[in-house]
Amino acid sequence: MRNSLFAATEWITRFAYVNILWMAFILVGLIIFGIFPATVAMFTLIRQWIMGNMESPVFKTFWNTYKKEFLRSNLFGLVFYLISLLFYINLQFMEINQGGFYDIVKIPLYIFMLAISITLIYVIPTYVHFELRFIDVWKNAFLVMLIHPLHNISMVIGSAAVLYVMWMFPGSLFFFGGSLVGYIMMGTCYHAFKRVAAKKEKLAENN
Repeated sequence: MRNSLFAATEWITRFAYVNILWMAFILVGLIIFGIFPATVAMFTLIRQWIMGNMESPVFKTFWNTYKKEFLRSNLFGLVFYLISLLFYINLQFMEINQGGFYDIVKIPLYIFMLAISITLIYVIPTYVHFELRFIDVWKNAFLVMLIHPLHNISMVIGSAAVLYVMWMFPGSLFFFGGSLVGYIMMGTCYHAFKRVAAKKEKLAENN
């Protein structure tokens, strides 16, 4: 019982600490330039925890990753911002234009936007898990999203449920808002990555 309580306290402390670091380093990057390097640093730490590496110093790992990935992660951030802008323009356009042809194209457009949105969820986990070129990160994120619909659903529902619970207790968002959602996303993606790797190994053995 005592060991379980200690382990729970340790995990709570870890999540709270990395969440505070995440928010602090977003501010260090003047918010717009800090969001993506801070998020990459947080996901890098969470990935290590999921893989069983609990020994890495949290602050040192976070800070080193933040510095190393600052420019490259902001390139990914630029794409995120551009996609968000295009989504906003599309939604405004569809809201203004109603009926006829516009009603016909709405459904495929919304499906396309949903697929892109879920792909974006995979981008940061793919970025921190694999050493890939810029364009290959996007390709892999899209392919993993495409072949793992159940992972997509569980990740979205799990993240939404956690955020809803924390919304009911506003103080918890400050300590766990980013890190818990990040853990759900990275954990789900890591499981999907392992399944993809297992399938590749099986195909290699058969050939």
